[in-house]
Amino acid sequence: MSNQVQPTIDVHGSVHAGDDGKGTVRMESVYGTEPEDLWSALTEPARLARWIAEVDGDLRVGGTFSASFSSGWEGPGRVDICEPARRLVVTLEPGTADETTIEAVLSGETSGTRLVVEERGIPLAEISAHGAGWQTHVEDLGSALHGGEPADWRTRWIELTPAYEDLARGLG
Repeated sequence: MSNQVQPTIDVHGSVHAGDDGKGTVRMESVYGTEPEDLWSALTEPARLARWIAEVDGDLRVGGTFSASFSSGWEGPGRVDICEPARRLVVTLEPGTADETTIEAVLSGETSGTRLVVEERGIPLAEISAHGAGWQTHVEDLGSALHGGEPADWRTRWIELTPAYEDLARGLG
């Protein structure tokens, strides 16, 4: 771990239930960088590995890849939409009962770049775990953008889980 002070990342996380009995996790934060730099952190394998996952494969629209997340999840994915510096949509575990879709939308602002990440198709019984996990990931993204190291993923996830359990009450 680095001894440098890590920036505070203001993350707004929420969880929602859909009509299909599945849930959505949504994270929103503003990062003090240009859209192109944030896009690079979301799409370049070397930069992704610093904050969320090791990714290998065909990273073009329609291409498939394998990912190994810092959270411990490993599996296949597919690139569905890629609009540089604006929007990225990928499907994890495509074609299976565990399929989820992750969408990242970037928009430039005076203070930097707003990032909204949603993961859709999550079983409601798992929504609080995914919420805590995504918040940990987007906080780690903020640290990576400032040259810092990620937090101990599991420790931070455990700290955040009760808040997401509270948010998830009554969804199912």
